[in-house]
Amino acid sequence: MGADHMWRTSTGKGVTVAVLDTGVDSSLPELRSQVLEGKDFSYKPKGATVDTNGHGTEMAAVIAGTGRSGGIQGVAPGVKVLSVKTGSGPRFGDLASIYLKAMRYALKRGARVINLSETILSPLNEGDKKKLQDGLDEINKSDALIFAGVGNDAESDNFAGYPSSLPGAVGVASVDQSGTVSTFSTHGPQVALAAPGEGIPGHCTDGGGWCEESGTSHATAIASASAALIWSAHPKWTANQVLRVMMQTASKPKGGVPSEYIGYGIIRPGQVLLDGKGTRAQRTSIRCSRTTTQGRAPPHLRPPHRRPTPPRALRTPRTRPQPPPQQVAMAVVATRSSTLEPVWP
Repeated sequence: MGADHMWRTSTGKGVTVAVLDTGVDSSLPELRSQVLEGKDFSYKPKGATVDTNGHGTEMAAVIAGTGRSGGIQGVAPGVKVLSVKTGSGPRFGDLASIYLKAMRYALKRGARVINLSETILSPLNEGDKKKLQDGLDEINKSDALIFAGVGNDAESDNFAGYPSSLPGAVGVASVDQSGTVSTFSTHGPQVALAAPGEGIPGHCTDGGGWCEESGTSHATAIASASAALIWSAHPKWTANQVLRVMMQTASKPKGGVPSEYIGYGIIRPGQVLLDGKGTRAQRTSIRCSRTTTQGRAPPHLRPPHRRPTPPRALRTPRTRPQPPPQQVAMAVVATRSSTLEPVWP
């Protein structure tokens, strides 16, 4: 069952999703009239709609693409995207400051969902971690949700990057369309949910056409869009209630929850929107992506001697050009079936 069935109930209308990324090119046909005027917080600002990398535009299309003129059909075509451009500064601490400013700006502009499909893959000092934590705390207090990709480093050092490894972020892992955990998807106690992150259609950056892309970036964007669909259908729900039903209705791993690979399961917004499943409660103990029963963060997984690397957009290399996409919202996202189970690689 495709997302068009869910759109009869909700398209995400009335919800603003802030995309903290490389900028969003609002001139794409599928993003025209979808992008709100935002702000560029990057080290050398050129404007929030200038995207020389293409990553932020891709995430915006996955979230809110309308499919106009044969373009990408996103998961929540009724939402408005707020482009909040981040980028990197001359050192990693500057990026922590940029993220803090960007989070605060997104809240000020009324974003209920914040999408962060990037991660800092280098150790941070306590001061810089506090900046990120302050931003996450303000998001939680403002009754908003931030979904952050956990990273694509499972096949290397499996480092838990920032901010997905801090309390308050909803860490998102990747699975393929069959529910198999992506081999690249970073795992650990920071994982809260999983979503499809392989074979996602996108614009090729090397001369046009369509490419299939993979990464926890895309999984994060799909999770953010799914939250927007639910919130649009239930505008009086709190952030805790939205997150709670997403976790309750997710396809559970066979080994019980939470799983270090898919957290509380693979998201299934159709269970909420079409079947009315999920019990909304005023509070939930699983509010943050990586909070344990004591609310403490697990140890870092990166060796302290490793040389720092630049902050990374969470996508893997593109595959060969593909035919024009029909829609990003795949059946695994919208399914109401209770039989979907992850298959471990």
